[in-house]
Amino acid sequence: MEVGVVGLGKMGAGIARRAMRAGHRVVAFDRTATKVDELVRDGAMPAYALPALAQSLAPPRVIWCMVPAGEPVDEVITALKPVLSAEDILVDGGNSFYQDSMRRAADLDTTGVFLLDVGVSGGVWGMTEGYCLMAGGAKDAYERIEPLLRSLAAGPDRGYAHVGPSGAGHFVKMVHNAIEYGMMEAYAEGFELMSEKTEFDLDLARIAELWQHGGVVRSWLLGLAHEALVQDPDLSQLQSYVDDSGEGRWSLKESVDLGVPMPVVALALQARFRSRQEQPFAGRMLAAMRQQFGGHAVRRNE
Repeated sequence: MEVGVVGLGKMGAGIARRAMRAGHRVVAFDRTATKVDELVRDGAMPAYALPALAQSLAPPRVIWCMVPAGEPVDEVITALKPVLSAEDILVDGGNSFYQDSMRRAADLDTTGVFLLDVGVSGGVWGMTEGYCLMAGGAKDAYERIEPLLRSLAAGPDRGYAHVGPSGAGHFVKMVHNAIEYGMMEAYAEGFELMSEKTEFDLDLARIAELWQHGGVVRSWLLGLAHEALVQDPDLSQLQSYVDDSGEGRWSLKESVDLGVPMPVVALALQARFRSRQEQPFAGRMLAAMRQQFGGHAVRRNE
């Protein structure tokens, strides 16, 4: 197949390179021209403007968009819409909110253009190990790009699926990432507990590797934790600051709307909020109240 790739960050560039290695023709675009030049050196055809990218592809076109969720996706669609034709397929492979994907698909449908919302998991390892691809949208459009999905996935017969109508792909990816929040928080808390048991002088990297062999909690995330601990045993090079990209928040809103409890995900998201605070007000308020009713000692700023 041939495919245009819009957005050449770590994930977008990885998708483009994996597609090329499988023999697909890739036309690459990014607002940063040097990123396009890097892909050209690997075999991609260059496009330095979105209309030029569309014009470089033979109809019916397939364009894979890997830009941040929200307004950037709408900007790409606005720029491409005048040059797209009926039967073209636009794939949104970013972490868009699923209701935005439904809105965009309905709008493009009036022009005969298909929008597929494809949740992509695999991170920076996806280029070599393959991605997990969760596709929503018209089934016939999905079948048309299945050879490309098969090449990008973790295996020719696994790691990709049509999960439902428009919005379903990004909804499933949203829940996937919410589960990821909870798993990461559980590992983080467990390793912190072990790190504080100083009398045992536990080798955390060795334990992480040990658990990977027969342990019930073995996983890819645990393997990545092992690699991080090998590189920096007490993680002294890192700050306790963890961002969130939206999927946890969206999942919790859905849990409220549907009346489905998600306490683990809620606490994991709150922990990320706390990690971004220095001397949080709530902690100072606790200290103040405890001093007021009990005369307990407090620590004051110098």
